[in-house]
Amino acid sequence: MTVMEAIEARWSVRSYADRPVEPEKLAQIMEAGRLAPTASNEQKWKHIAVTDPELIKKMVPACKNVGWVGTAPVILVSCSQGDRTMVCGQSARTVDCTIGMSYMTLEAIEQGLGFCWLGWFYPEKVREVLNIPDDYMVVAVATVGYPAHSGHRSSKKSTEEVIVYNRMD
Repeated sequence: MTVMEAIEARWSVRSYADRPVEPEKLAQIMEAGRLAPTASNEQKWKHIAVTDPELIKKMVPACKNVGWVGTAPVILVSCSQGDRTMVCGQSARTVDCTIGMSYMTLEAIEQGLGFCWLGWFYPEKVREVLNIPDDYMVVAVATVGYPAHSGHRSSKKSTEEVIVYNRMD
């Protein structure tokens, strides 16, 4: 599978089969996150793979009680230590973690797994469940596993609506 094929195959999976993710596949996903770039190559992050069923149950309330989160055999959490604002005005740690999670997303798809980024989570509750130190910021949470059913990606705006070369007119 090429990177573009993985991008085109990705859709948000919200229902997972009762099937574990093989350790070697999870290791590849985590390695993809480890190899992702960070601002100034500081690598002030941790990518956490939650596979313990009891912790996954505890993550459901931390994810705004979204029940299907509990069907995932793996929950990924990216967090970063400290922060700094880059010259462009963006948080270096937020950018770092989202790049890492993006790499993990694509690797999961290549491995034949489903993936869903979560916007509905309470960082402090995630911190508590996973014993994340106070000097880390919880940035991203996602579910990973084999989809319970087939699906499709959401429609996307046309190229003309979102792509600009050189200057906006």
